[in-house]
Amino acid sequence: MRIGIIGSGQIGGTLTRRLRTLGHEVTVANSRGPQTLIPLTEETGATAGTVEQAVDGADLVVVAIPLLAVPSLPSPIFEGKVVVDANNYYPQRDGDVAELLDRSLSSSRWTADHLKGARVVKTFNNIRAQHLLERGRPAGDDDRIGLPVAGDDAEAKQMVMELVDALGFDPVDAGTLDGSWRQQPDTPVYGTDQNAEGVRKGLAEARP
Repeated sequence: MRIGIIGSGQIGGTLTRRLRTLGHEVTVANSRGPQTLIPLTEETGATAGTVEQAVDGADLVVVAIPLLAVPSLPSPIFEGKVVVDANNYYPQRDGDVAELLDRSLSSSRWTADHLKGARVVKTFNNIRAQHLLERGRPAGDDDRIGLPVAGDDAEAKQMVMELVDALGFDPVDAGTLDGSWRQQPDTPVYGTDQNAEGVRKGLAEARP
């Protein structure tokens, strides 16, 4: 696939490395400009670009930036795109967002509201970058980690679940974007590297 990655931090950089290893064509962008991405592109063979270049022609776009930066993205270019939301809301970093603080709105629904028309799917937000890099395992392996995948668009969700599987993790259908708070920080599945069964149990046990 042609994949755009917005963000070159821990998760964005890790996904650039992993997806290039799988043979995908990756264009990565950040807020500081393509020239700052030369070390990553030289290492991985990915292409550095602007946000617009990363999104243009992409089959799938990963957004892995601080949540507070989402409203600054040029939302019209994301219309119709499958967008993987790998973000988390951290009040100490992102400031007070009332509907996110009381979980009356999931952070992915908030993101989808800003990226009107995008086919948003939530995943990669509950695993440490180092584990995403190193702990992928073949299907059927007893040590395979499960990753929750939430979204409203069945086709987009299936595409993302297949990508999660190819990266060496068991995709677990986590329901809709509105229910994706169950995989946010301070929930049973956040950062706990559980298998698929453990993820399903943790999602069911999550409380607002």
